[in-house]
Amino acid sequence: MSSRVLLVGIVRTPRQRWTKAKELEELAELTKTAGGEVVERIIQTRSQPDPATMIGKGKAIEIRELCRRYEIQLVVFEDLLSPTQLRNLEDIIGVRVIDRAAVILDIFALHARTAEAKAQVELAQLEYFKTRLTGLGIEMSRLGGGIGTRGPGETKLEVDRRRIDQRITTLRRELERIEQERQVQRKRRSRLFQIALAGYTNVGKSTLFNRLTAGATVVSDRLFATVDASTRVFKIDKKITALLTDTVGFIRNLPLQLVASFRSTLAEIRDADLILHIADISDPKVEGQIEVVNDTLATIGAGDNPQILVFNKCDKVFDDSLFTRLVARYPSAVFISARTGAGLDILQVRIKEFMEKQMVVKSFTIPAERTELAALVYAGGRIIGERILNGKRQIRIRGFAAELMRIRKEVRKRLL
Repeated sequence: MSSRVLLVGIVRTPRQRWTKAKELEELAELTKTAGGEVVERIIQTRSQPDPATMIGKGKAIEIRELCRRYEIQLVVFEDLLSPTQLRNLEDIIGVRVIDRAAVILDIFALHARTAEAKAQVELAQLEYFKTRLTGLGIEMSRLGGGIGTRGPGETKLEVDRRRIDQRITTLRRELERIEQERQVQRKRRSRLFQIALAGYTNVGKSTLFNRLTAGATVVSDRLFATVDASTRVFKIDKKITALLTDTVGFIRNLPLQLVASFRSTLAEIRDADLILHIADISDPKVEGQIEVVNDTLATIGAGDNPQILVFNKCDKVFDDSLFTRLVARYPSAVFISARTGAGLDILQVRIKEFMEKQMVVKSFTIPAERTELAALVYAGGRIIGERILNGKRQIRIRGFAAELMRIRKEVRKRLL
């Protein structure tokens, strides 16, 4: 049975209520994804947050009465709560109180599939809960008891800082081992062009990923359906191949603990040669989401990576003025529908044009009779010239510098 939930937001001036209402809409979607049923929302106008309860004792008592009247079991705050505020609010209201960060962590725990993702989420949860031990009370011993307390594994968290520290140390060591393995994998793949999909959560990255790679990544209309990074071969044409990676979606105020724990997964974006920044054109908040994604990319060290802005879900928009406005503001953007396939040919042309600009021309001279060496060179890119002179085969080829360097080393090795 889903929890009945009340959402709370706080603003400094009445003018901010409309913005906060939209933020609560997103929080409601997060809560729904986590398995909750939102039955009430409250926005309080207050010049300064109350250090003890965020909303003041009077408003907390008002919420207590609402919870009793509507049988509400959980109160979720849009704003981050301190440990003291958590404890005081639960004492006054009499039901469990959490904040937005806890809901996001819970959703990540719900969708984690691989051992790496589960370890990353558990570490983020522990780092988050560790600073809130005094506010969470006995809930820390009941991980798995509802939204905001769900764990990705079987481990039960105890209200014991020492045991939590021990578990954090274990998880960090495990993730360091996984990170080393990932670095080896990335080094092996470095000769291939790397493309990463990035964007706000639920903008259609996985649908596009499946379209371009014939992959089978889980597609869902829920937030954060993709937590684990997936990488597949993406063939631009017969001679141009890249690796495409589908990554976790971003969101406003993504908990810092998640950013830290998912550093190896986010490294797939940071190390990409090209980022496809996917945005949902059908979302009224699309431009704000683009800013959130760009800020997050800068935070993880990928702010200067080349990117192509891709507006997805164009099949859901019937207002031509929206297209006109976005084209004027983002003249280099590409407009597609990953669901129907519309515009994908244009996107692939743009990707191909970018990749070709990164290519170089190299010359290889090998014995004419060594056809296996010629085949090795041919696989490195597009042949733009070839001739045989004085028993030597001279080949001019256009390809990526890293791959041609690898081939040159291999040719020299075989000629020794």
